[in-house]
Amino acid sequence: MPPFIPVTPTLNLDEAEIELSFIRSSGPGGQNVNKVATAVQLRFDARRSKSLPNAVAVRLMNLAGRRVTSEGEIVLTANQHRTQEMNRKDAIARLVELIRQATVVQKKRVQTKPSKSARRERADTKTKRGVVKSKRRVSAKDWD
Repeated sequence: MPPFIPVTPTLNLDEAEIELSFIRSSGPGGQNVNKVATAVQLRFDARRSKSLPNAVAVRLMNLAGRRVTSEGEIVLTANQHRTQEMNRKDAIARLVELIRQATVVQKKRVQTKPSKSARRERADTKTKRGVVKSKRRVSAKDWD
């Protein structure tokens, strides 16, 4: 039985579907940066994943934005920490959080229109404001 990563109480992610590769990290670190590949690049094929329902996979690809390839593969890079293990955990945690967000179905917005009294009140307010502003105007006769 392959190991699973819990995402929600009803959804588990198969660890075999995640591909991790270690790359050299940029930034400060002196000579060590040039020797050790501590950054992690995580690849997860959302389109072909057996762990995710189709609707969740579609929402996940929309949420991922430019982190998703044209083939439906999500690519995350983690290089915040100095060790491979910490970066690996960070990348997986970010993927799990992204999937968790994709499981939430957004409610459809019900379009409404203002009531007749609200429209009337708005028009009255605008008229009153216009009267106040017109009283502030200085006419040409007042300059003479």
